[in-house]
Amino acid sequence: MQIKVIFFLAFFICANLYAQEIDKKNLDMTVFKIKNVSIRAIEVVNDSILWFAGSNGKFGRIINEKIEIDSISFDDTYLNFRSIAFNGEDVFFLSIESPAILYKKNAFSSFTIRPDIVYGESHEKVFYDAMTFSDKKHGIAMGDPTHSCLSVITTNDGGNKWFKMDCENLPDIEEGEAAFAASNSNISVYNENVWLVTGGGKARVFHSPNFGKNWQVYDTPITQGGKMTGIFSVDFYDENNGIIMGGDWENKNETKASKAITRDGGKTWHLIADDQIPGYISCVQFVPNTSGKEIAAVSSEGLYYSNNSGISWTKISEEGYYSIRFVNQKTAWLSGENKISKINLN
Repeated sequence: MQIKVIFFLAFFICANLYAQEIDKKNLDMTVFKIKNVSIRAIEVVNDSILWFAGSNGKFGRIINEKIEIDSISFDDTYLNFRSIAFNGEDVFFLSIESPAILYKKNAFSSFTIRPDIVYGESHEKVFYDAMTFSDKKHGIAMGDPTHSCLSVITTNDGGNKWFKMDCENLPDIEEGEAAFAASNSNISVYNENVWLVTGGGKARVFHSPNFGKNWQVYDTPITQGGKMTGIFSVDFYDENNGIIMGGDWENKNETKASKAITRDGGKTWHLIADDQIPGYISCVQFVPNTSGKEIAAVSSEGLYYSNNSGISWTKISEEGYYSIRFVNQKTAWLSGENKISKINLN
């Protein structure tokens, strides 16, 4: 089912203590209603295909605005998915809890062909949060710790085989430190650089310059120490410029220490818009081809936009979403509770 909504938005942003007018935007939004599914994992394939995975074992794709959806179970139990990735040929979706099952399916083949299992993991503490590919061969997924480090699995053969990294090769976590499976955006990659983000007891950034061979971990000023505080999302525009957002899920209107930027690849982080909206954010993404100036962020509280690298923000929709992914500078997909939306900025 599709609902088409047209919004006419004229808004202003205050930046660096002076008012900057933004051109009027015509926001064309198409909403796809999908029953009984919470969708936190979406992956853009091209300008006409989007894949998604969600709760109750449901996964599917929207192709030329037609929904194809199915559900999958393992040992007669419907799995819950919050991680999805695309490597240029195949799409992968990973369930969160034990047993964590990772499926692979050709993104362009007939939808009726069932996906293959390429990885499985059973442990009482298993909980996977996010997954992505840096190129056709190299993929990575991260999850909460089962031992003294984050759970990190990688592939170097296009996703046919996956291997879990030993804690000897990863930094130790702190007490109460884990991650949030809010929007499949706990990981960002740029070339061989990988950044992972955490929350809870600590809100830190784990960085590898060589796709997992070596790691460094950096502190951040994002609010931390509570069960539902920390970094919920990360995105890097290039190897130096990145943004982290999150906050306090239990106090979603609190704006202090909920967003920060880096200019040195994640070594140091500086709070931005500390007294401005938004507060809690589940997903943040740079708008493509805008030199890192334009950023979009979403949460259950609405959709937000910045045109000055996060210095100031405007709320452009009250509609809540979990995740956002861009097709190009003018088109993006959003996912939420029982819905996926496509927006076009003209």
